[in-house]
Amino acid sequence: MTPAASERTTPSAEVVALVHLGCARNLIDSELILARLAERELMVTGDTADAGTVVLNTCSFIGPAREESYRSIRELLEQKRKGSLEHVVVAGCLVQRYKRRLAEEFPDVDLWSEISNYRELAKSVRDMVDGKTIGSYLESPGLRPPEREDARMLATPGSYAYMRISHGCDHTCSFCAIPGIRGPHRSKSPAAVLSESEDLIAAGVKELVLVAEDSTAWGRDMDLELPHLVESLAELDGDHRVRVMYAYPNRFPWALTTLLREHPRVVPYLDIPTQHIATPVLRAMRRAGSGDQVRKTLDRLRDEVPNIALRTTLLVGFPGETDADAEELVSFVKEYGIGRLGAFAYSHEEDTPAFALKDDVPSDVIDARLNAVLRARDANLEATQRAQVGQTLEVLIDEGTDAEGWALGRTSMDAPEVDPRVFVQGHLDVGERVQVQITDTTDDYDLVGEVS
Repeated sequence: MTPAASERTTPSAEVVALVHLGCARNLIDSELILARLAERELMVTGDTADAGTVVLNTCSFIGPAREESYRSIRELLEQKRKGSLEHVVVAGCLVQRYKRRLAEEFPDVDLWSEISNYRELAKSVRDMVDGKTIGSYLESPGLRPPEREDARMLATPGSYAYMRISHGCDHTCSFCAIPGIRGPHRSKSPAAVLSESEDLIAAGVKELVLVAEDSTAWGRDMDLELPHLVESLAELDGDHRVRVMYAYPNRFPWALTTLLREHPRVVPYLDIPTQHIATPVLRAMRRAGSGDQVRKTLDRLRDEVPNIALRTTLLVGFPGETDADAEELVSFVKEYGIGRLGAFAYSHEEDTPAFALKDDVPSDVIDARLNAVLRARDANLEATQRAQVGQTLEVLIDEGTDAEGWALGRTSMDAPEVDPRVFVQGHLDVGERVQVQITDTTDDYDLVGEVS
């Protein structure tokens, strides 16, 4: 029998759970925090109901993400007020962005931590659990150096892991607060990336997913280019493959297409956030290039890598966006048949150049434009996925077979967390690569199949 909530005792404070919000790059920070907590002999759990202390790693990229972070803080503090939590710790991008203003707004949070101070964070949590007096605010020691990162406690399945290849961003996109949070671009050295990746491969990881604020900027501060790193990673010993995310569409390192087309360990996939296609909007966003240049980049990618799967991100409702701009965006999605796509409504972000822009698009108009983009995306994705029925595809298993006989995996066309999945009938383990006969699709455009 489960006791009523009012009768539950607070779990031991040294049992710590981490709540992760945000992107894959932030997930790496969460994994670093978890490892540092474990090194302090704190018991880490994946269930907040079992924890007496919860660490919230926040996101602050856009309005909805920021609102989710605030909502999560309030929910955790409510649990603390009711007695089901003893300590609440808040870390990450939101803290880095708003700093001590948050402590004034939420005085009941026990510990605040800016980015990059995870050893001190773990030490402070250990001391707090042990009843020692601690400072309630940890400032960042400065920009994280582009060095080999410490051991991580992976929060991803054993089949894949994210590999951060650089920190920060040099672009000055008018809508984006990331450079102010993460700083300017700093590439990790090839030796650092290879060393981290060797550890991941040795742990059984089958897919290295390369992430950065701008992955295609890697190496330029060392007179190198991204293809050099991708090829070096692909040539490491092991049964692994390399997938590239967050490639900026301008100043593209075109030698990469040879690897995407020909190297058996480089996945023919590219996430290339274009943000918009209407040139006036791109200029207002301070994105380099024009709509025609974006189209030429995508055309060349498809020409040089005929089987490439492309994913992009679009921002709808930027101040000054006209009906014609929005219609061009929908036409672009339809013309290029883009189904792997994330679309977001613009939100005003403090400390960005666009924050002061006054020519706002009404929220109901933004919603209508966003829905039009998503409808075009879904039509493309449905057609693409239906075309796979009857085909045999290689699938990497991310979740082993459950009690009902289904495993869950992905094709090379699909990045983890953001793209469609494959439901596979058969007895399969995490990390297996299997040939799957596709038999159907789901209402959410996932594939269904059985081991061939």
